[in-house]
Parts: sequence; structure tokens; C-alpha cells
Amino acid sequence: MKIREIFGDSRFNRRLWHLAWPIALQSLLLASVAAADALMLGLLEQNAMAAVALAAQISFVMSIFILGIASGGSVLAAQYWGKKDPESLDHIFHIMLRIMALVDLVFFGASFFISRQLMMIYSSDGLLIELGGRYLRIAAWSYLLMGISQSYQVFMKISDHARSALYVSSAAVLMNIAFNAVFIFGIGPIPQLRAEGAAIATVISRLAELVICLFLSCRPGYLHPRTANLLKVDSVLSRDFIRVSLPLLGASLLWGAGFSAYTAIVGHLGADAAAANSVASVVRDLICCLCNGIAAAGGILLGQELGAGNQEEARRIGIRLRDISFFIGFVSMGMVLLLTIPVVAGLKLTPLAQSYLTGMMLVQAFYMIGRTVNTVMINGIFDSGGDTIFDLYSLVVAMWGISIPVALAGAFYFHWPVLAVYACTCLDELGKIPWVCYHFQKYQWLKNLTRG
Repeated sequence: MKIREIFGDSRFNRRLWHLAWPIALQSLLLASVAAADALMLGLLEQNAMAAVALAAQISFVMSIFILGIASGGSVLAAQYWGKKDPESLDHIFHIMLRIMALVDLVFFGASFFISRQLMMIYSSDGLLIELGGRYLRIAAWSYLLMGISQSYQVFMKISDHARSALYVSSAAVLMNIAFNAVFIFGIGPIPQLRAEGAAIATVISRLAELVICLFLSCRPGYLHPRTANLLKVDSVLSRDFIRVSLPLLGASLLWGAGFSAYTAIVGHLGADAAAANSVASVVRDLICCLCNGIAAAGGILLGQELGAGNQEEARRIGIRLRDISFFIGFVSMGMVLLLTIPVVAGLKLTPLAQSYLTGMMLVQAFYMIGRTVNTVMINGIFDSGGDTIFDLYSLVVAMWGISIPVALAGAFYFHWPVLAVYACTCLDELGKIPWVCYHFQKYQWLKNLTRG
């Protein structure tokens, strides 16, 4: 298909881009915090960089819980926004806040009280465990705030305030990067704190993010929870929320635990492999921001049309998004290849870690095609269309049934080279493409989830 045909609908392109660019840029800004950590610590010491990257897996796993809950809320809220039902939207907001608060408390407690034991999951290196544990005990305070602020940002996005969510993230990220420099390197009267400095910067920026969210939500035209209804339970909407969210949460957990398992497998292959993988992961997350924005924005548009009863228009949007996903996939592949040489040359890594990173970037370039297509089609089209169970099935089969067992066997039984093991961790996304395309053609994902 020609590029002109893929992007031929100017009205849809304007609607999609209006939502997609703030979400993609927000995702890029959030990923840039990890990039800033890696760059600043990498300029000082490889071990500090690797330790923080491994410790950040706890935050990553937490974000998977938050993603599952937020996705369920977003799917329902987008359809009810299309239906113009403010009372139901208010109840959905309350449901999200209650669940998010529980997740925040659990991860704070684990990271603060058993930080060393958590680090031992990801590495057997004593120094990395110690450095990562010190980082976690400070960063744990930021985990108390993450879920609440994300709930507010979800409702900004579905209610046509995606730019406001971008401004919130922009302020928090810029503050995080600035304080990173101050506390990691030690500027002025501040001593050089390295890993602990990165954690302090995270806590400060998360607090600022929540304060800005609360301030914006009080402005006219913004959705915000009514305090009087915070503890009231709408049993019907609660059941709908659970029915939609549980498959998404299950899929998020499988996906997050799978990526965490990939990190643990590579991390146990040595400090050089762990350092190279941490850098490759940052590059991957930065480039994936483009497909994340398209998926989230397209999903909101599709969900609004379904909630308004326009099923044929929702089907047409799905077809457009599918075609765009393949184009974006090849663009993302080219971006990884272009970044390989400057990324490898720009960090203070050992020669062995540099060789690992070069190979990982080349493998990752091809992986990006599958990652982009599957993100847009599964998380953008299927989930927002009401088919929230497919993602769960595909992860069980492709990631947990194939990629993880093969990577484990290659690393600990067959003792394959590091790059061969890393390639095994990328099998699932490319392997899913034919299955995803076949499922799309059945159009079972066109479902209106709203109540009469």
C-alpha cells in the first residue's frame, strides 16, 4: 500500500495527530528520565548505571499494575465520554483512585522494607545489589504518588485535555532531569550522591507532578472526582470495570513480568551484559513512544465512536490504524539503526559491554517492527474496541510459552552467547504479527461496552 493511501484521510489524521503527539511526547519525556539516569550515571560509573537500571525494574513492574488499571479505566471512560454520561465517568474515576492507592501502598512497602531481597531477583553481583538497594529505599517514597497522578492524567486524555497531561509530564520530567544533574554530580553545596541522587530527584518530581494534576483538575472543563462520592460504590460499573480491567491487568502483568524476566536473565550473564541491556532498553523505550502515542490516541478515537454507536466508523478507524502501524514499524527500525553508532560511542562502557550493546541494537532494530504493529493493533484497536482478552492469550503463548523458556534454556542450560540469549528475548513480538493480523480480520473487537 502506498504512503498516500495510508495517510489519505485528512480529517482522521488531524483528529489522530491532535491526540497522538501530546501522548507520544509525554511518553518520550517519561522515558527520557531513564535515559538521563543512564547517561549521567554512565558518565561516572558503569556499576552505578547498571544498579539503577536493575532497581528501576521494581518501578517498571509497578507501572505495569498501573497500566492495567489505567487501561481498563481509559477503555470504559472513553466510551462513556462518547456517550456523554458524566455521572458514570465520575464513578469510574473513583474506582480507579481506590485501586491505584492500594497499588501505591503495596509497592512502597516492598521497596522500602525488602529492597535488598528485591535486588537479588535481578542480579547476583553483591555491589549491584547494595547500590540498587540504597536507590530503592529512597525511590520508594515516589511510589506512593504514581498511581494517583496517573489516574488524573488518564481522564485528561479521554476528555480532550491530552495537552494538559503533556504539560504535567513535561514539568515533572524537566524537574527530574535538573535535580538528577544536581544530586548525581553534586552541584554547589550538594555532595555527589550518584545512585541515591537519582532516587531523590525522582521523589521530588513525582510530588510536583501530583500537585500540578490536582491544581489543573480544579479548573473549569476538567474532570475531577467529587470528594463526597469517593467511597460510594456503583456495583454495576464496578463489575464492568473489573470485567474490562482484569484481562488488561493480567496481560500487563504477564508482559511486565516477562520483560522483568528478560532483564533478570540477561542480568545474570554478567555486569557487562546487564549494562549493555540497560542502555538498549532505554533506546527501545524512547523509540516506542511513537507507537505508544498512536495506539493510545487511536484507541480513544475508536472507543468514542463505539460509545456513540458509530460501529462502522470505528471499524474504518481500526483499518487506518492497522495500516499506519506497519509504516511506523519500519520507521522505528530505521531510527534504531541510525542511533546505534552514536549511542555505543557516547557512553563509558567496557569494550565487552560495547560489543554486546552493538549486537543488541541490531537485533532490536528488527524487533521494533513487531513491537510497533502489536502495540497499535492489540493495545490500540483490540483493547479499546472491547476485545481485552486477546492480549492475554497472545502473551501466554508467544512470550511465556516460547520466548522466556527458550531464553532460560539458552542462558542456563545450553550456555549460549549473550547476544543469542538476547535475541531469544525478542522472538515473541515478531512471531505474533501473523496471528494478530488474522484476529483483526475477524472484527470480533468491535464491542460497545456502555450501559443503556
